[in-house]
Amino acid sequence: MEHAKFFAVVRSPLFEGRLSANQVNGIEAILSAWRARPFDDRWLAYMLATVYHETGGAMCAISENLNYSAAGLQATFPKYFTAAQAAVCARQPPRIANRAYANRMGNRDEASGDGWRYRGRGLVQITGRDNYAKYGIVDNPDMAIDPVKAIEILFDGMINGRFTGKKLADYFSATVTDWIGARKIINGTDRAADIAGHAKKFAAAVEAAR
Repeated sequence: MEHAKFFAVVRSPLFEGRLSANQVNGIEAILSAWRARPFDDRWLAYMLATVYHETGGAMCAISENLNYSAAGLQATFPKYFTAAQAAVCARQPPRIANRAYANRMGNRDEASGDGWRYRGRGLVQITGRDNYAKYGIVDNPDMAIDPVKAIEILFDGMINGRFTGKKLADYFSATVTDWIGARKIINGTDRAADIAGHAKKFAAAVEAAR
């Protein structure tokens, strides 16, 4: 793959004509890791689109930003925060994570601190003790933002269906191309159409670079 051609195609529609060094390095790392894998280019495009969405365009491993206002908390986690609770917890990321992620995804109760300890990290924002356990990093959760480990988690989780049981081959094969349905690999139908649009743009860049 000719990386210069890839960047020439993707720079304008997805990055407003400019890419930072961190964005370039993050994308380069994914493209280089993909080189050894003889899989469908649509898989690569959809993974890049997922990373684009999950990292807010940063294209490198990050930790979840939980610095919500009270209004933001109620919009993002309405099930876990009443108006009064949101007012108390606003702008306190550890407290927000511990409440929002308690008693699910393998996490213990709010007092355990698991919500904050196992908050979203990496290229796909793995969240919850169970997901960290899958990759042997329960005792060192910050490994999820290690560049090499983050790509390993991205590829393994999406290719082998380690996140939700759904995998890339379910949506991209010789007989199927389902850019929207593929969101189920990560998170149901959340922003599925947006991510599908991003994936098609990445796919055009991959094709141009071949």
